[in-house]
Amino acid sequence: MCGIAGFIGAARNFGGDFGTTAEAIAENMAKSIAYRGPDDQGIWIDAETETALVHRRLSVIDLSAAGHQPMLSANERYVISYNGEVYSFQPIAAELAARGHTFRGHSDTEVILESFAVNGIAATLKQMIGMFAIALWDRRERTLTLMRDRLGIKPLYWAKFGKTFIFGSELKALRAHPGWTPRIDQSAVAAFMRHNYIPAPRTIYEGVHKLEPGTILTLPWQGEPVISRFWDARSVTRNGSCNQIECSDAELTEQLESLLKDAVGRRMIADVPLGAFLSGGVDSSTVVALMQAAQSGTVKSFSIGFDIEGYSEAHHAAAVARHLRTDHTELTVTARDALDAIPRLADFYDEPFADSSQIPTYLVSAMTRKHVTVALSGDGGDELFAGYNRYQLAQRFWRSLSLMPRVMRESAAAAITAVRPDRWTRLLAALPHRLRPPQAGDKVHKAAAVLRLDSADAVYRRLVSHWDPSEVMPQVTEPGGILDDASLANDFPDLLARMQFLDLVTYLPDDILTKVDRASMAVALEVRVPLIDHRVVEFAWRLPENAKVRNGTTKWLLRQVLYRHVPPELIERPKMGFGIPLGEWLRGPLRDWAETLLGEQRLRDAGLLDAAVVRRYWQDHLDGRRNWQYLIWDVLMLEAWRERWG
Repeated sequence: MCGIAGFIGAARNFGGDFGTTAEAIAENMAKSIAYRGPDDQGIWIDAETETALVHRRLSVIDLSAAGHQPMLSANERYVISYNGEVYSFQPIAAELAARGHTFRGHSDTEVILESFAVNGIAATLKQMIGMFAIALWDRRERTLTLMRDRLGIKPLYWAKFGKTFIFGSELKALRAHPGWTPRIDQSAVAAFMRHNYIPAPRTIYEGVHKLEPGTILTLPWQGEPVISRFWDARSVTRNGSCNQIECSDAELTEQLESLLKDAVGRRMIADVPLGAFLSGGVDSSTVVALMQAAQSGTVKSFSIGFDIEGYSEAHHAAAVARHLRTDHTELTVTARDALDAIPRLADFYDEPFADSSQIPTYLVSAMTRKHVTVALSGDGGDELFAGYNRYQLAQRFWRSLSLMPRVMRESAAAAITAVRPDRWTRLLAALPHRLRPPQAGDKVHKAAAVLRLDSADAVYRRLVSHWDPSEVMPQVTEPGGILDDASLANDFPDLLARMQFLDLVTYLPDDILTKVDRASMAVALEVRVPLIDHRVVEFAWRLPENAKVRNGTTKWLLRQVLYRHVPPELIERPKMGFGIPLGEWLRGPLRDWAETLLGEQRLRDAGLLDAAVVRRYWQDHLDGRRNWQYLIWDVLMLEAWRERWG
């Protein structure tokens, strides 16, 4: 993987001739994202059209100079700057070779570039299996085309200010261009406070956009950008749910395993050392098991644990690693490790981002990079195979809530919240471990809030929300989004399908994949995600619901594949997620750092949030009345970002 950037127009407005000035601007854009690609740098400039393409390279396939970018096609019509990996490049290359094409090297970059030149953009995209963010300049037609992969694994930002068009893998690359003045979009901040990320296509800056997954932006020279879709998640998922596969459990298991073996196998192609993240859960264990089955050597696996009981899955990962006989490396994270990592978060999450698992993701990436250059990850399994606890919680709650009068629900909620979360946790400690979720008291209070809701969709929205922006930003109107789209109920009448779809197009690309991309690329580690190969996505959406959830067991079909390789007793346990002991850390070793960022005068001076409201939540957390760890973390990440970039 790599980092890309570029611009069209107006460089000569900043002094000197275009070539000299453009070179300097391009150099600064490249420098800003150099850590994404430490192995090589390339800049291509066309003075006549005032166009510049920038590339920072992390060499993974074809380590020679033949893989240098930006790359010019053999017919000299196209120039490409590309971030990602296309795992289907070999059959595409074979097809081109059969038609007489000769390649200079063996990189996937050259293959897709020549396919664009010979077969066209649309036909090539259909053949591409992988993750990518691509800038393609057509020298003959004087047209720039930006493309982002179907699921949004690789990021791409863009903006147009007057006659200047800029783009890049990260916002800091755009900031390095002098043709605009960054201004905070307060409505984007409101969206961030609800979700802990800023949903696409918005960014933290006015006039700057995320290119959405599965889309193409076409910009004619001196024209306006036009965005179209080459893969539409809504159509794919709707059509899949309406055309479900009808066959036996054994046949479904065989089909899924065959597809996953191919997806994993394709992602094991590399000219550098390769390994995998292993938590010991269903998703990562499936990926590692299929990796081990696909090669004769030993897979390198990596996991992370915590020095506080109840938060670490490292011993589960170690048990799976022993069974699969991987070469396993484990890191135990302390509060000191987290404190050391925190100052870097605002640098590589260069807009507010507050999924607290960003810390262990960064730390496990840094550890892994000491051993390998590429790692496979199990991300995406929950979205595809209905693994999130909130899916079952929302369905159970709404079935019960719909039978209860509203006044009864209000009374029950009041009674539950009269008992502090820490006391609920102590009371529920008597339950068997398999029935006792982590942070039980907070989950009880979260459930109490759901009692006050009046629709199934409101239940889901509450479960995926952090702050209510109207409470902490009363002067700002929260922007609408796909979560507010009432027509979804027509496309997905079933609540589970509706929740899965919403997570697929919001939480997965804007939280999970953003987290993994920034954390891994901060240390120049390429992470590949075989479970969201678009063919797996399309297959999963054709599965009947009981292949996903059966008798209370989530990810049922994926488990059947895994249990061909790993015994169930090593896997079966309550889902934990990739959480950290954030609440304890905020009351302890992180308190002084947090107190500085949450100072009342500081918050008032910033003018974004209601300082009194934030301070009340912070004091409640410190006093142990409530565990507001995630809401406080949202504010801390906003303030840390503002301190660095605002």
